[in-house]
Amino acid sequence: MKLLKTMITAGAAVATLGVGAAMAQDYKPEYRVSTVVPAPFPWGIAAEKWAELTAERTEGRINLKVYPGVQLVQGDQTREFTAIRQGVIDMAVGSTINWSPQITELNLFSLPFLMPDYAALDSLTQGPVGEKIFEIIESKGAVPLAWAENGFREVTNSKTAIRTPEDMKGLKLRVVGSPIYNDMFTAMGANPTQMSWADAQPALTTGAVDGQENPLTIYTVLNMHELGQTNVTLWGYVADPLIFVVNPEVWESFTPEDQEILRQAAVDAGAFGIDVARKGLTDGDQSVIEEIKGHGVEVITLTDEERQAFVDVTRPVYDSWKEKIGPDLVDMAEQSIANR
Repeated sequence: MKLLKTMITAGAAVATLGVGAAMAQDYKPEYRVSTVVPAPFPWGIAAEKWAELTAERTEGRINLKVYPGVQLVQGDQTREFTAIRQGVIDMAVGSTINWSPQITELNLFSLPFLMPDYAALDSLTQGPVGEKIFEIIESKGAVPLAWAENGFREVTNSKTAIRTPEDMKGLKLRVVGSPIYNDMFTAMGANPTQMSWADAQPALTTGAVDGQENPLTIYTVLNMHELGQTNVTLWGYVADPLIFVVNPEVWESFTPEDQEILRQAAVDAGAFGIDVARKGLTDGDQSVIEEIKGHGVEVITLTDEERQAFVDVTRPVYDSWKEKIGPDLVDMAEQSIANR
């Protein structure tokens, strides 16, 4: 009897090992991860870190390959979320801005002047608002795992120093492909032009557009002072959180243990990417801003009164989009920020 029990136990162990091996064999040799920009941008660094940690912690069972430039969707960043949902892309580290045409609630982070500082941003992504956003994303057909960060977006141009909404009148500014940006910059008197980032760089070079808005990490890596962007205004009017997601079918193909490894790797990579995105841009470390000034660029930090003028002129846009995003979600965000 004892021998029989030993044989049964051994057989069960072998069977279990066999199932695990079979599952591992069912994994694809490579999982494609879409991003808009590569390393050394913080966005690309976070994606590469995810791939590195995942391979290391799964002992090579799950191999992620990062495809920057949204090359998996022919360079159209606004199609990325649809491609994830359809299984064209396995995984992505994507922008809340780029996915907002498919998920209206993600426009929350683009409400003008909602988030005054990093603590406000963290109160959203790491609190009940972030949990609600993840529920919405899952209901739309992707599995969200973690947050990263592209950063607060500042405005630059080749024509004039921007201190007031009047300074923006007539400026041709490249904006991202979400309608709220057209509404905001139109309200400020600018002439917004929506185009992909691939098209934006040559447009800045030729002067087809006067300026753009992006995190300063984008500005510095691309040496945008060489593209004529010699006026920078720090206003932190919106932020651009990033989200790690997986296609649901791909997610379900992993064992529960590997799912947890992939999730934790995303959390750790996201935290790493956030640190990179904020380096040199905090009160204690202004090295990025000093680097930009060193190129002869005029960098303006708005006073509270100057910033308020932009808040006032874009308030109708805020109120209109609050209704589209969902008043309850925006109220939750406002409360989280007030309690930060």
